[in-house]
Amino acid sequence: MFTFAYPAVFSRDDEGRFLVSFPDFPSAHTDGADASEATVEAIDCLGSSIAFAMVDKAIVPKPSRLKRGQKLIPVPLWIVAKLALYWAIRELGMSKSELARRLNVGETVVRRMLDPNHDTRLEKIQTALEALGKRVVLAYDAA
Repeated sequence: MFTFAYPAVFSRDDEGRFLVSFPDFPSAHTDGADASEATVEAIDCLGSSIAFAMVDKAIVPKPSRLKRGQKLIPVPLWIVAKLALYWAIRELGMSKSELARRLNVGETVVRRMLDPNHDTRLEKIQTALEALGKRVVLAYDAA
């Protein structure tokens, strides 16, 4: 099973603010007044970084291995299913048109499923993932 969470590096600046960076997304940086605020900001920053990459049709890397001193930041729930579908299509080398044919829907529907800015019913994405032999399983554990 795969966990949708990326390692982040937390450090402090000269003024005591918590700085956050992501080894898998070199241009993604954020901060917070304290560790709690920095974590909230990190989740938002991670989601935005993934969304921008998807819109640009860029490679969204799978999370690297957690190293000592790093903290796992979960991918925001609003983009997890879309990211899973994005990865599945790319792994299979499948076009949006081909997926649309498999689902018996228009290509516009598939484009919307992959658009981070479009609200898509999760059931539609789940159906698309199943057509590709994938699924997203939701779990929870201690924070």
